Amino acid sequence: MKTMIDLNDEALALAAKELGTTTKKDTVNAALEFVAQRRRRIEQILNDPYGIGLGPDIDDPEVMTKARR
Repeated sequence: MKTMIDLNDEALALAAKELGTTTKKDTVNAALEFVAQRRRRIEQILNDPYGIGLGPDIDDPEVMTKARR
């Protein structure tokens, strides 16, 4: 879809440098995809806290006491 928008040229240049893109279109699309992937990862963590290494034993005081030694 074509959309006319005003872009911050300085931010666009910095984003292109960071993302390794060469065109405005590629930079904007790469930046959007980066943010979307980040959001997906955040939602995955929020939906499954055990996915980041926390197990159900995190609430077990005996297990946690031994873990701190």
